[in-house]
Amino acid sequence: MSLRCRGVRGAATVPENTQAAILRETRRLLALMIHLNGIQAEDVASAILTTTPDLNAEFPALAARQLGWRHVPLLCGHEMNVPGQMPRVVRVLVHWNTEKSQEEIVHVYLGEAAKLRPDQIHLQTVNWQELEAWIAEQVAAFQKQQEQP
Repeated sequence: MSLRCRGVRGAATVPENTQAAILRETRRLLALMIHLNGIQAEDVASAILTTTPDLNAEFPALAARQLGWRHVPLLCGHEMNVPGQMPRVVRVLVHWNTEKSQEEIVHVYLGEAAKLRPDQIHLQTVNWQELEAWIAEQVAAFQKQQEQP
């Protein structure tokens, strides 16, 4: 099988427009995308992170940095302001170099965002306690690195 660049999609709703909420939900979304697909940072070509216009308290790319994506090119933006769109949504598109086929890619939709793609719900096998512990380890390592001169 040959190596190809595949897109991995995800979206999550954020309960409020605060820095803490945006980072928490984006970290959970990215961590789940990473774990369900077996993504390694060195295989990520780039990622685009967007928010609906009602989320502007923080750049969601910071969450990716906190999870160890220090050298991955990241771009943040706002989704189009379409009337009637679902509010407070963070979306992610990861460009990932992998041997997996399109059919093997697991896309992740959390919270109310699951309504955007009900065919893509794969959360029954997730150990949330382990995932949250992994996130905490990554954030601690990021913070330690930030403290060094």
